[in-house]
Amino acid sequence: MPDQQKVDELKRRLTRYGVWTGAQQWTDLGRAREVAAEVESLGYGAIWVGVSSLPFEVHEALLAGTTDLLVVTGIVSIWDNPAAEVAERHRELNATYGDRFVLGLGNSHAQRVGEQTYVKPYSRTVAYLDELDAAGTVPEEGRLLAALRPRMLGLAGNRTAGAHPYLMPPEHTAHARAALGAGPLLAAEQKVVLEADPARARAIARQRLSMYLGLPNYTGALQDYGLEPEDFEGEGSDRWVDLGAAWGDEDAVRGRLQAHHDAGADHVLVQVLTEDSSSDLPLVEWRTLASTLQLRARCS
Repeated sequence: MPDQQKVDELKRRLTRYGVWTGAQQWTDLGRAREVAAEVESLGYGAIWVGVSSLPFEVHEALLAGTTDLLVVTGIVSIWDNPAAEVAERHRELNATYGDRFVLGLGNSHAQRVGEQTYVKPYSRTVAYLDELDAAGTVPEEGRLLAALRPRMLGLAGNRTAGAHPYLMPPEHTAHARAALGAGPLLAAEQKVVLEADPARARAIARQRLSMYLGLPNYTGALQDYGLEPEDFEGEGSDRWVDLGAAWGDEDAVRGRLQAHHDAGADHVLVQVLTEDSSSDLPLVEWRTLASTLQLRARCS
């Protein structure tokens, strides 16, 4: 079982909010260091990088540009990244950058891994955690698990610092907290669009959300929260978009983010969607949200 004092320390270091980005948004590693320094100065506690793979070059650039900010993989696929190599890279980065690299793991999706490979994902996750333990350099308190359903949430609480649900509403956060209990870390992702016009906001959100329509790990889980199979047909219904992304003015977006905290999240990672969010970094929006959320800016 994870050491609760160390889990609590991780919660403190993450703070209430972080930002989630795709790895493709950090192609210029020199600029990545500069932007990471500003993200840190704004008061965010972490940068999460999605679809993270060895050798974690982006993550190292973000660590190099900051002093206290945590950098989290969101996620490393257990199918594509050998545990022994991940453990060694984890050791190297934390030795160099002061224990600020956190390993977020997940079993991805059969549609991306391949149906023949994606066999018994729960059992494979357990085996992967065993392999990390055997390497001896990734403590339970230094890793998280992408988890949606109770069984995987239980594994997250027992074998890692906690859970990192993705694409789920605050109602799921409440259920995840109940499944985890009070101690484990719960870090909930939330997509946001800072746009008050409904048609424009939903159009921006759909650009990103469309990629998840064919992934039953998500669509199946979301049917527990009021969606029906027809909501995932075509480009997806407005109900699907509104559940997947918080949109509106600053007060509306802040309310959705706070709802995750009210439901039991320790940390909320904000994924800002813009018309060019697949490649551009939403610096303007990060600045706006830092002010809206009243983050405590760090001195540069």
